[in-house]
Amino acid sequence: MNSFLDKLKSKWEENKFVCIGLDKADFEFNKNIIDTTADLSLAYKPQSAFYEADGAAGLEALKKTIQYIREKDPNIPIILDAKRGDIGSTNEAYVKAIFDDLGVDAVTVHPYLGKEAVEPFLQRAEKGIIVLVRTSNPGAGEFQDLEVYPERSRRGKPLYQVVAEHVAKEWNQNNNCAVVVGATYPDEIKKVREIIGDMPILVPGIGAQGGDLEATIKNGLNSQKQGLIISSSRGIIFAPNPREATQTLHSQIQEILANV
Repeated sequence: MNSFLDKLKSKWEENKFVCIGLDKADFEFNKNIIDTTADLSLAYKPQSAFYEADGAAGLEALKKTIQYIREKDPNIPIILDAKRGDIGSTNEAYVKAIFDDLGVDAVTVHPYLGKEAVEPFLQRAEKGIIVLVRTSNPGAGEFQDLEVYPERSRRGKPLYQVVAEHVAKEWNQNNNCAVVVGATYPDEIKKVREIIGDMPILVPGIGAQGGDLEATIKNGLNSQKQGLIISSSRGIIFAPNPREATQTLHSQIQEILANV
């Protein structure tokens, strides 16, 4: 079975960078999005909250959506945007639910409880563990920009950079980690890329949140001119023509790539 990273690399080789957020707990709605965009997509990213909000019916829609993506193209990575993070025993339950029951390829996680707590995720070498580093929301800097002083260092640095360093140097032993950095903070994307090397970056904030696509790409590409998972949700799925919206974003990305 191909790992999450293997699947990403395969799609990047096809010059695909668009990740579509499936933010509606409606299987038929999602089926239409998948049918019209699968040939252009790097990945799909269901946001678990929208499905959980609809109870059992929503979770059934999520399972059917995941299964349909698998039938459409088994090599398209599926990222569950769940932002999980708790003590180790609770995370073991999350791992079982997310990877064994739902069967997705990757999940977003909080780093706040440290490596020890997220170890049940990290141990799943074939899966993607996507760690929140610099999020796209306006209030992200309340904690993420706080200046901290790592042990034995007299020089302070923003907390988000310290998190990125830990993920790259200590958490990624199975080569299955990635990070989240919002497109609304392109300067931070550049700094994080310098810290993490060629690891994947999931980039929310393109489209409705107004992220800078050109700066994101120029600052975020890795040494292989790959490494970016450029996510758009509302800007695609609620567009009058989702395929046209996906094609437009895909074409914009290709135009920028041709000039970097």
